[in-house]
Amino acid sequence: MPPLKAVADGHRRLLEVTAPLTDEQVRAPSLLPGWSRGHVLAHLTDNARAFARVCALALRGELVDAHEGGQAERDAIIEGLATGNARAHRDGLARHIAALEAVWSQASPADWELPVRFRNGELADVVRMRWREVWIHLVDLDLGVTAEEWTEEFSHHAIEFLLPRLPEGVALRQTDGPARWSADGEISAVQDVEITGRARDLAAWLSGRTPQRLPAGDLPELGPWPAHPAPTPDRARQAAG
Repeated sequence: MPPLKAVADGHRRLLEVTAPLTDEQVRAPSLLPGWSRGHVLAHLTDNARAFARVCALALRGELVDAHEGGQAERDAIIEGLATGNARAHRDGLARHIAALEAVWSQASPADWELPVRFRNGELADVVRMRWREVWIHLVDLDLGVTAEEWTEEFSHHAIEFLLPRLPEGVALRQTDGPARWSADGEISAVQDVEITGRARDLAAWLSGRTPQRLPAGDLPELGPWPAHPAPTPDRARQAAG
């Protein structure tokens, strides 16, 4: 099963921290360069709307893009919503979060394996994507939520998703647990450069956010965010009907 409760917890935290926002705070810069808090909130709102649509249609056997107009449409929606006042942002977030969770509540255990076009994954992957969006952007809002609130489960998930950002030959080792990771899955105690830290600090660093405790080791320059994977042959056949 996908982490539905963990995402719902993130949604509740998001609504909680945005409840007292003023219009002035919405217009203030976020921790993302070039984006105000309004931009981050607009992105989280539109992401919920787009994912609800993707999931609702997937349950009907239809594959659609999150934004039919691609990146240009996504960017235009965010810019259009970003300048709204605090009440508009709160109302939009609450409405689209409720709609997204309502769609997920309709899925049977078997439905989570249905294909979706977004990142060429399954319906369950959309839940995991929303998990990342909510908890990472909660930090970007700069409203008191930091990576210290990330659970070990989320931190491990974020690390595993972001491992492609690591250069070859670099491994990560968790100091507050037994886990160790490398980008290619082949770990050599002799050859790998090892970066160590708590799971949430490793996850924050890999995601480009500021960890409370900087991981130890010779920190390399990270690669780009993982690209959308190509569909597998089986999934391509499913998409073709």
